[in-house]
Amino acid sequence: MRVDIANALAETSPVGVPREALDRLDDRVATAHETIQNGREEDAFGYASLNLPETTDPDAIRAAVAPFADATAVLTVGIGGSALGAATLATALGDDTETYFLDNVDPAHLRSLLDELPLAETAVNVVSRSGTTAETLANFLVVREEMAAAGVDWTERTLVTTGPSGNLRDLAEEYDLPALDVPTGRPGRFSALSTVGLAVPAIAGVDIEGVLAGARSAAADMTGSLFETPAYAYGATLFALDRREASVAAMMPYAESLEPFAEWFAQLWAESLGKDGLGQTPVRALGATDQHSQLQLYRAGPLDKVVTLLRPTTGPDHPIPNADLDGLDYLGGNSLRELLDAEFEATEASLAKSGQPTVTVEIERVNSESLGALLFEMEAACILAGELYDVETFTQPAVEWGKERARQLLRGESAQASDRLVVE
Repeated sequence: MRVDIANALAETSPVGVPREALDRLDDRVATAHETIQNGREEDAFGYASLNLPETTDPDAIRAAVAPFADATAVLTVGIGGSALGAATLATALGDDTETYFLDNVDPAHLRSLLDELPLAETAVNVVSRSGTTAETLANFLVVREEMAAAGVDWTERTLVTTGPSGNLRDLAEEYDLPALDVPTGRPGRFSALSTVGLAVPAIAGVDIEGVLAGARSAAADMTGSLFETPAYAYGATLFALDRREASVAAMMPYAESLEPFAEWFAQLWAESLGKDGLGQTPVRALGATDQHSQLQLYRAGPLDKVVTLLRPTTGPDHPIPNADLDGLDYLGGNSLRELLDAEFEATEASLAKSGQPTVTVEIERVNSESLGALLFEMEAACILAGELYDVETFTQPAVEWGKERARQLLRGESAQASDRLVVE
């Protein structure tokens, strides 16, 4: 991963970071790096996530998914971190195996999805660390019932990814289902490089060994300076910009296959750093599509954002056919990648002209090694930012509060009294 922060500096943006501020911040980065490294060595909760490239066993994953080699479709039943890492890798790198992610409890969507799926040829990966996640278990019960009604033996089509105990573990043992262990000490949003994130990509033909190798390479290059470590450059710069009122962090990949990555990033950044009145609000965008929508706000709205422009520098291409059309002569002799690159560079220049800070992130190409490195480095960037904010990066108390309240309501307990203003 290559990180260019030039357009996030004070010399290019009125809300940018002064170079001397980054020099001072680098001392804090060195201290944070020591904390992170100590946490990794102790396999401490959360920090242990950065050990996954070394500790994840791809052979165990391959063995667990082997019974589903005939699957033409894979359905992941999970939510949040149980689905987004797998979706990122399978969408960007998968073969022609159709991958679906049931990460909501919208009954209309579920009905439509079940009507579409070839259930007899579908592998179901149900993912929950606790084995008690309400949305996941509710959806799985519906899927299981639907498969049985269609005459499909759901026990032959189900893979369980869960913790050492709980409903899903009991189910796996009762029906002798293939099962993968969710690693302990790694929060869900930091589990893309574990069994949680790699099982479905493995079924979909992704080179998971390459993903882990790319992540290991990134880990080996980490030092205690933001000027030497791209992950730290990214995390420290976004933190510093937030201190200068850039409270919105927009992730804008210029590759259709990386759109799920922006969603993965949004959960990582929001759930990890949104504590104690701190943290940036992540926004998902897609280049060049959102140049025709969100860019208007980024370019002409308040200078309260940092826009990350992410692109692969190489990849497939296709020539643009010549056409005798008025005003389009400039397209002749160019290719779609050249057009996309021009859109990228125009957006970068447009935002710089307006004074809106940007960070440019480049990967060599959309392949297993680059994606593994990108996921690892963004996790490291987030952990560093958490150290700089001095928040509990690896917890999510607000999320847990909402889960418990939902359980109370489903048990029939009265809703908490509150004043409402309703207009009909």
